[in-house]
Amino acid sequence: MTPEQHNKYLSWAHLGYAAINGLLMLVVLGFMTAAMSLDPKGPPPAFIFFMWAFIGGMFAIMTLPSVVAGYALRKRKRYAKIASMIAGVTASMQAPFGTAVCVYTFWFLFSEPGKAMYDNPQRMLPEQRYAPWTTANKTAEREKQYAPPSSPPDWR
Repeated sequence: MTPEQHNKYLSWAHLGYAAINGLLMLVVLGFMTAAMSLDPKGPPPAFIFFMWAFIGGMFAIMTLPSVVAGYALRKRKRYAKIASMIAGVTASMQAPFGTAVCVYTFWFLFSEPGKAMYDNPQRMLPEQRYAPWTTANKTAEREKQYAPPSSPPDWR
């Protein structure tokens, strides 16, 4: 397969993982609300709201990086590699789908086609010929650049 196809499949994998995680969140919150509201001596509504916010927030923390990574990979954004690595790490905590997405993410991004696609050398700084903290190299550079004048100026 070509790197573009791998990139497309990786973006769909991240978006699919986010969709599965979102559905799982709705199921968990639905069952939790139903179980808590069936008991007449159940917890107060403030506690149910707090649990909704806590569990929903945890699912959002696990899902949003995959949404961002899927979008960035799909549109070939500059931050796609970083977003995908963050999403892969957060997805790896939920087996088996998240672990599979994580393995595919790191396999593609650190393979030669992935490096060629997302590590652009024109964005990198030029290599320095000397270490900037040493003075010996700086004086050698200055001596190479200096050219004495051809003749002294005439002040008469």
